[in-house]
Amino acid sequence: MTMRQDSDEETPLLQQPIVKTPLPWDQFWIILFLQFPDSLVFQTLAPFTPQLIRDIGVTNGNESQVGHYVGILQSSYYTAQALTILYWSQLSDHIGRKPLILTALFAIAVSMFSFGLSKTFVGLVVSRIFCGAFNGSNGIVKSMVMDITDTTNLPKAFGYMPLPWMLGAIVGPLVGGSLSRPADRFPEIFGRSELLKTYPYLLPCVVPAIFASAAWLVTYFRFRESVSTRTPPLRLIKEWLLQQSDSNFPVPSNNALTSSAEANSDEVSLRPLPLRASLTPRVLTVTASYVAMAVFYMAFNSILPLFYATPIELGGLSLDPPLIGAILSVSGIAHGAFQLLFYARLHDHFGAGAIHTTGVSSGIPIVILFPVINALARVQGMSLAVWLCVAAQHVLTTSLMMCNPCLALFIRAAAPNRASLGATNGIAQMVAAGARMIAPASATSVFSYSMQEGHDAWLVYYFLMIIAFLAVGTSLLLPRDPSVWKDH
Repeated sequence: MTMRQDSDEETPLLQQPIVKTPLPWDQFWIILFLQFPDSLVFQTLAPFTPQLIRDIGVTNGNESQVGHYVGILQSSYYTAQALTILYWSQLSDHIGRKPLILTALFAIAVSMFSFGLSKTFVGLVVSRIFCGAFNGSNGIVKSMVMDITDTTNLPKAFGYMPLPWMLGAIVGPLVGGSLSRPADRFPEIFGRSELLKTYPYLLPCVVPAIFASAAWLVTYFRFRESVSTRTPPLRLIKEWLLQQSDSNFPVPSNNALTSSAEANSDEVSLRPLPLRASLTPRVLTVTASYVAMAVFYMAFNSILPLFYATPIELGGLSLDPPLIGAILSVSGIAHGAFQLLFYARLHDHFGAGAIHTTGVSSGIPIVILFPVINALARVQGMSLAVWLCVAAQHVLTTSLMMCNPCLALFIRAAAPNRASLGATNGIAQMVAAGARMIAPASATSVFSYSMQEGHDAWLVYYFLMIIAFLAVGTSLLLPRDPSVWKDH
């Protein structure tokens, strides 16, 4: 009996339970809401962009060039973002996250109105460039989540992060697929509107603009700044600009962040580091893995709607925009729901490293299914076997989607200090944006090239397979869990 008591008394010393901090929902729900317009933009544009390219006549009736111009349009956004996102993220460490999020939401609203009113390809490109240049929210939002959480509740927080993207995947394709050309689709409602006849793609673009305006108001009035900035903003900006020219700043060690509950007064007093000091080996390692995953994900997402819209005889499935929108909506629901319900549990059981490697490895069968689906459609038409393969491809994509929260945890652990979270996220987002800039244009161009007579129809799938193997290789450079970096 005495031995049992001794054992019970020693157990708490050996296995102390980890008390998880509750999520700060009073601020966290605002972060989720302000992401919704950004997700809505991409999902709204995807279903009707190929038809829009045809309508403005830039391809001169050459169907094989549609994918090429769609890729240029997508890449223009990421080009602008790649050139600016690092500076937005660094600036957020100095003047706070809130002003830059408000700027991003304003850019989304203005650019979507401009996109809907554009009648030329140049106008469309300029609208997307404007949005990309002033929308630095991708890196800043992740920094905001890290600001208001600690190591015990951060995985749970990132489990909820797909929620706005899931809603965007539900609403966006339906809006883009159903409200494009409304005077033709719903003549009894919109048939008398000369505005919508002149600008047939304005109505679906207005919807994200309205949500961006609403998110701007909510953020302005309800969100509390997560970075302490008592110095006047103009002075902070001046100090930040001067710091960029300081090339002799010592490079810090790779000590990872402690949780906010464990942060001491010395850590709180740390100032943001210059860019050169933030480029530690751990930051570069996680950035390489993030880039490889982003390239594959963007290339796949760019080709998928093109594959659906392309005629069967040219290598696709001959689906119309409303059906494409419906498929993408159902897929978005499934992906978001799975991550929301299961990511935190899977993280606790397997660790972020294992989940990430499994996710990028699923890219290999995802690519293989493209030619299989088309081959079945050529022989059987749109049979049950074709739809089962389409469903299997989206099921595998669920695993790929869970790479994003895993990499966010590694980015947080790799940051040199807590005051440089924005810069660390900015580095990863900048390089990833550069990869996204190249991936859509290159993938869709290779897809268009492979469709042309006399070319290898499988060329685009070889291209995707190389990227998938590269993503798997870089994932193996990461430890099993970010806590390994924290402990060393």
